[in-house]
Amino acid sequence: QVQLVESGGGLVQAGGSLRLSCAASGSTVSINSMGWYRQAPGKQRELVATITSGGITNYADSVKGRFTISRDNANNALYLQMNSLKPDDTAVYYCYATGVVTTGLRGYWGQGTQVTVSS
Repeated sequence: QVQLVESGGGLVQAGGSLRLSCAASGSTVSINSMGWYRQAPGKQRELVATITSGGITNYADSVKGRFTISRDNANNALYLQMNSLKPDDTAVYYCYATGVVTTGLRGYWGQGTQVTVSS
């Protein structure tokens, strides 16, 4: 089992920055890739960015050039630096990790952290 806890959300004006953190605990040795997803009111949860254990990153087109995902494998932490924030970035942001289990891969979600960008 892997537990994920996000922090760092809040209220920021458009053009501002926030840094989200995700702390992993439990069977962290099994963690493979990690990522951030978000869900705005009335919308489906969508991918924001992912990062493999080797550091290969992938971003949604809507955040490329503004957001940076990183991870600290030694401390079981995941980060999302968000710059040039827009009102459209307002959402609950979720940390996600895939872990290797005996039957294959299993996904884990954090509880989410609210990010609100005012215009």
